[in-house]
Amino acid sequence: MDITEVSKRSGLPASTLRFYEEKGLITSIGRQGLRRLFGARVLEQLALIALGRSAGFSLDEIAGMLGADGRPRIDKQVLADKAEELDRSIRKLTAMRDGLRHAAVCSAPSHMECPTFRRLLGLAASGAIGKPEKATSPRRRRTDKKEPPAGR
Repeated sequence: MDITEVSKRSGLPASTLRFYEEKGLITSIGRQGLRRLFGARVLEQLALIALGRSAGFSLDEIAGMLGADGRPRIDKQVLADKAEELDRSIRKLTAMRDGLRHAAVCSAPSHMECPTFRRLLGLAASGAIGKPEKATSPRRRRTDKKEPPAGR
């Protein structure tokens, strides 16, 4: 299937497909004129990449999870570590959401007089909420220098 067909079926612009190929995430099997050709499995590979991106993995991390043949070879500990990282993010976001909802309906004369809002301020000041997660192991460091063009 040529790059135009892959683009239509995946919803990704051709520029992203070329970028993914440059990064070694997908591989073309040849050319038809000037157009790259891809095997049928490329759509599955793109779905795996989309899943990894949705879970917060960098493109370099995803590349490390794909074998030379494009089939996944995923370290289960890496998945468990990412799940823990997501749990921490969920807890932080839940605390933020709950605090904001409370502040929106709080009967205190001002937000600064509301103990719940003050606690939320304290958490933000201490860095307990609002800062991005740091990598927990060397395998998880973000090493991407650039991201794909618009589209994904």
